[in-house]
Amino acid sequence: MSDRQFEGQVAVVTGAGSGIGAATARLLADRGAVAVYLCDVNEAAVTEVAASVVGGQAIGLDVGNSAQVTQAFTRVIAEQGRVDIVVHAAGVDDPKSKQRIYEAAERNEPVDVLTHLEDEDWRRVMSINLDGTFFILREAVRAMKPARSGAIVTVGSSSAFDTLVGYPHYSASKAGVHAVSQAVAKEVAPFGIRVNTIAPGPVDTGMASRTPTNLRAAMTQDGFRGYATAEELADNILYLASPGAANVVGAVLLSNGGRFTV
Repeated sequence: MSDRQFEGQVAVVTGAGSGIGAATARLLADRGAVAVYLCDVNEAAVTEVAASVVGGQAIGLDVGNSAQVTQAFTRVIAEQGRVDIVVHAAGVDDPKSKQRIYEAAERNEPVDVLTHLEDEDWRRVMSINLDGTFFILREAVRAMKPARSGAIVTVGSSSAFDTLVGYPHYSASKAGVHAVSQAVAKEVAPFGIRVNTIAPGPVDTGMASRTPTNLRAAMTQDGFRGYATAEELADNILYLASPGAANVVGAVLLSNGGRFTV
């Protein structure tokens, strides 16, 4: 593939203040994107990352807020006239549940997260991970339909298949990301828009740093590759967004180091 495969294109990347989103924004610029809009709820962090990206523009964005998502895409269209690529990497986990998993392991007891999950814990994960994906998909398609072209990549999770003990809300939200992305992919393919999903396994990001030590260690047992880098995931994502994946529509690409296959 050409090292400049996104020459002159306009991209929007959510969750770009750190981790996979930041790595993807940098790689898009390196591969020729003329403008990359980096979006993140942490405006200070995303502004700092954008300053290191050629053509980078920072937008403070809560993807769980539909009005903010609409405003972000309205700005991009006003400034650039189009959107060619959207990568939706924004998402959250639940540190409280991770702490309960850690404490159970320390006491050598079964994990008991479900009975302690409050409504607000469930809604926070669903609002950002699933509702946010719907809001981003809707605005991305609205922006791309006039040109009858575009590529959208959402970030799901291998935990949607290999569900995590003590993480029902996270696994459910990511399974929903896969389903809504595939449903939208079928609907918008006639408009020349491709939608695909990456399903990472363990990735060494800020979110992963909150994973209990015993769980991190388990990721490398039995010969598993362990934690991928954010840059490796960015490369996978940009394959799905690239012309080389022109025949790939509605796919869920596992990137989990061989932990399991489906």
